[in-house]
Amino acid sequence: MNIEIWSDFVCPFCYIGKRRLEQAIEQFPHRNDVTVVFRSFELDPNAPNETPLTIHEIIAQKYGITSEEAKRANADIGRQAEAVGLTFRFETMKPTNTFDAHRLAQYAKEKGKLDDVVERLFSAYFTESKRISDRAVLLDIAEAVGLDRSEMEAVLNDGRRYMEQVRNDEAEAARLGVRSVPFFVLNGKYAISGAQPVDVFRRALEKVWEEEQASPLRPLADEGGACTDGNCSIN
Repeated sequence: MNIEIWSDFVCPFCYIGKRRLEQAIEQFPHRNDVTVVFRSFELDPNAPNETPLTIHEIIAQKYGITSEEAKRANADIGRQAEAVGLTFRFETMKPTNTFDAHRLAQYAKEKGKLDDVVERLFSAYFTESKRISDRAVLLDIAEAVGLDRSEMEAVLNDGRRYMEQVRNDEAEAARLGVRSVPFFVLNGKYAISGAQPVDVFRRALEKVWEEEQASPLRPLADEGGACTDGNCSIN
């Protein structure tokens, strides 16, 4: 079974959804037959590398709410993260552009290190409070998973390398009608939108395993926590 996940590294529900899916796969009897591939999706391609605003202030501006309300909303997301063993440090988070992070992921995919890089990018942003557009941060991540630091530096210096792969993923997302992430596609036919509960993912895995028949892409679950155009659901 092949699972494609469109996500962005500054999307909290993408990290939560990743962990919930992993927990569901661990409970799945055929887990050794599951392959997960992460696909690129930029929530805000125009985001600056650096901003003086905190994540609370950014959320407050986008939703037209107060900073205190944004803090409460982020605290709720943080509790969801804690429930799956993650730590989100909103107070020191560094909002940033993710294009180069996606290029690193595409390079890592070519070298067989995609899963390791994706996990480290999420952790760097949400837990370690690192700016994942910073070249030194990206090079450290590449080196930590066994990638060639000098080769990755050459990739970063040439802004065109792996750009096409990022754009192709985003074009495929547009073709599928993806408007928010995380977005999961199982075996090219079944769609799950949002960071669904573990049980939902587990039932979906079981259903797809049992129903290997040709059919259009169809939703198995919808309306979980998700981010779109730089905004995250705070309901």
